[in-house]
Amino acid sequence: MTARRDVRPTSDFFDDLHRQLPAERGEDGTPSRTDFELYELLAILDRFATGWEDLPPLIPGRDDYRVLIATGRLVRAYAVHGQLAADGVVELVFLRIDVGSQLGRHDL
Repeated sequence: MTARRDVRPTSDFFDDLHRQLPAERGEDGTPSRTDFELYELLAILDRFATGWEDLPPLIPGRDDYRVLIATGRLVRAYAVHGQLAADGVVELVFLRIDVGSQLGRHDL
């Protein structure tokens, strides 16, 4: 069994989140930043914590960078880049969100 890794989002990750989603939920169903943090971020953290070795390398030959591309509960899809820091913690350094047709947006 693989050990669970510690994961920490970086300020760049949160900057990406703030650029892509509004502070308040949109009338059209666009999720807010808080919605994303509550419904998507926990799954992202867990995936990097428990499945680092199973994620594909972001850069060929660089096993210290991995990428997660997944569908979300509230967004169509997202891509997250993780970097293994010198202290063994996975740092989330990049976030790209495809809001598209949100899944479950009316169920908030």
